[in-house]
Amino acid sequence: MLHGIDVASYNPTFETEGLDFVFVKATEGRSYTNPHRAGQAARARHAGCVVGFYHFLRGGRGLRPARIAAQARYFVEHCGAEHGDILALDWETDPKGRLPTSRQKDKFLHEVKKLRPGHRLVLYANRDLWTRKSTGHYDADGLWIADYRKAGDPLVHGDWLFHQYTSKPLDKNVAKFKSRDALRHWASSG
Repeated sequence: MLHGIDVASYNPTFETEGLDFVFVKATEGRSYTNPHRAGQAARARHAGCVVGFYHFLRGGRGLRPARIAAQARYFVEHCGAEHGDILALDWETDPKGRLPTSRQKDKFLHEVKKLRPGHRLVLYANRDLWTRKSTGHYDADGLWIADYRKAGDPLVHGDWLFHQYTSKPLDKNVAKFKSRDALRHWASSG
């Protein structure tokens, strides 16, 4: 198992010792860009980590597909991804209790794959959302599951690639790859 973290604007700096990968929150909706994203990615790259960027999807009932496609465009235009970086969609309920539908999640993933076919794209979701709310179970190139229990042992049926197992003191993850080189090769062969 490889070890990594995911960070957002409230983690402007972080330690990289012992890490193999770092996911950085890049964007949210159609107007927010993490002001620390470039520095966070540079710190991870300098340490030799595989880098990923994620987008927090804004959605909910009644939101038109064109607005989801606009979020996908905003993400790929503002995340700063380089060749070999992983892209990810953060699919969860927002602070106001709104949840993007499974169809909106799928629309976003398909749109990003169309816009950036050379990048690997994964879906981040918590176990409950993935097992109870997802109707299509489309996860693009793989699943990044949040299930706060023993690292590498999420309670999901089926394959997963990344597992967020705690948020203390920050979001910690493991990846189901044999080596950093294997992860880098997978990420580069999108």
